[in-house]
Amino acid sequence: MNDLANSFFIAGAGMRVQGARLRVISENLANKDSTAQTPGGDPYRRKTITFKNELDKALGADLVTVNKIGEDMSDFSLEYDPGHPAANEDGYYKRPNINGLIEMMDMREAQRSYEANLSVIRATKTMVNNTINLLK
Repeated sequence: MNDLANSFFIAGAGMRVQGARLRVISENLANKDSTAQTPGGDPYRRKTITFKNELDKALGADLVTVNKIGEDMSDFSLEYDPGHPAANEDGYYKRPNINGLIEMMDMREAQRSYEANLSVIRATKTMVNNTINLLK
């Protein structure tokens, strides 16, 4: 029964990190058009998230956790608009380093991972219920 209980915790940890990943992606999508308001200023920089395995000594199992939320240091693209408040002396301003298509693909992948962990919890619950019914 201990292995079944552990699967709840392992799948729950997977759901937590995918939830955090979805929040980071949502923040990126919400700010994909956020530019600086001062000439030459930097716009919103894309956030990234990394995971790591961490041993839970009480469970005796590795659980996935958020390692860190960082920033994507790739270059900003430039757009010509001399009337933009962040335009430099040449009329260009920096755009966030966010590709909406990539963010949507990442979001779909995170959603599927979340759903897979939810399926593990449902299957484990069914196994526990079947075991209890057999013991009656």
